Amino acid sequence: MAAIVRISSVCHRGVKPLFYRSSLLSRTLVAQQKDQDCPYPLTARIHGSSSLYAGSVSKAASLHWTGERVVSVLLLAMGPAAYYFPGPAVDYSLAAALTLHGHWGIGQVLTDYVHGEPKIKMVNAGLFLLSTVTFAGLCYFNYNDVGICKAVALLWSK
Repeated sequence: MAAIVRISSVCHRGVKPLFYRSSLLSRTLVAQQKDQDCPYPLTARIHGSSSLYAGSVSKAASLHWTGERVVSVLLLAMGPAAYYFPGPAVDYSLAAALTLHGHWGIGQVLTDYVHGEPKIKMVNAGLFLLSTVTFAGLCYFNYNDVGICKAVALLWSK
């Protein structure tokens, strides 16, 4: 944890530190006052991430992160459910969860590696198209064929 001491509280010149920002947490430091003319204690500021200052944006990001974890845990639980209770409800749930999980995962990779506003817009449009076609294809497979659960069971049986 990094703490940055506010220099302007130590000297009367009003020098502002390079990385100083106001923060939510502040704590006074106990300092020896030998040979100093400042009668007041130093103030340390603990800086958090910039998402703490974003307000509602950090709440949306937190909910998105929680949603990603919920979908991941649901996918783990759907494996045994698909084995023991194959049927249309599990097939369509798998189609939705797999598509959403893949969409979010590929979106994170694209966020990390694609730069530039026009490229980002084009890649996001392609990702939405890919996710839509994937979900539609899985739903078509579930409706017109044996479904995801029985297809995986058939692959394992041979």
